[in-house]
Amino acid sequence: MTSRTITTKDGAQIFYKDWGTGQPIIFHHGWPLSADDWDAQMLFFQLQGYRVIAHDRRGHGRSTQTATGNDMDTYAADVAALATHLNLRNAIHVGHSTGGGEVARYVARYGNGAVSKAVLIGAVPPIMLKTPANPGGLPIEVFDGFRAALVANRAQFFRDLPAGPFYGFNRPGAKVSEGVIDNWWRQGMMGGAQAHYECIKAFSETDFTEDLEKIDVPVLVMHGDDDQIVPIADSALLSIKLLKKGELKVHKGLPHGMATTHADLINQDLLAFIRA
Repeated sequence: MTSRTITTKDGAQIFYKDWGTGQPIIFHHGWPLSADDWDAQMLFFQLQGYRVIAHDRRGHGRSTQTATGNDMDTYAADVAALATHLNLRNAIHVGHSTGGGEVARYVARYGNGAVSKAVLIGAVPPIMLKTPANPGGLPIEVFDGFRAALVANRAQFFRDLPAGPFYGFNRPGAKVSEGVIDNWWRQGMMGGAQAHYECIKAFSETDFTEDLEKIDVPVLVMHGDDDQIVPIADSALLSIKLLKKGELKVHKGLPHGMATTHADLINQDLLAFIRA
């Protein structure tokens, strides 16, 4: 069980965890979190006999708080550098939210035989932003609101998001976990404010349409139909139409952060897809 860093071409240090042996599963976290967001999955899959790897995206967690490269092309290149360093083959890449976009770009550009399957959970592709070509997307004002809240009081913003829509804790009858909220805040505040600010553009404005069309390995698209952060109608339901070998799994009533709130359920879905 190890945690180390690799140094990218531009000198950024990317922190990663690498546990166990067997077929590798690489986990890609959402904004503004870290590899720690995958604890429930990494522990489960290591016990199932898999090698589990998760990194902190540049600017996030324990990786370098870079002033440059806070964009999807660089994020994917960083993953490629990590995969090369670890000599990964026959790998499964699992991405949540922003990490789902990172997976789509990485697999499309760098997969070439090194990737066997991919999973997108509550993921941002094809594109979140409302444009003439994507009329169902979210208006730019939504993301400008994120930016304004981050600039005004990042610490409070990073308390409000998990306490409300991220985990569906704002829904009537929701079972609220203060520990989950605290852990989200802890992870978020470890990262850099500039990188988090610039990543909002990366996750909202990047168009992954061509990436999805290019991917030729099986892809599981999982989404909660009560996702208040990445609405399902303009994400999973469009992505599945673009994938050559896509499988869609919709979870009724589940939130954006369902891999945490319903880890047992999501882990079983992942295991079934990986073993299939």
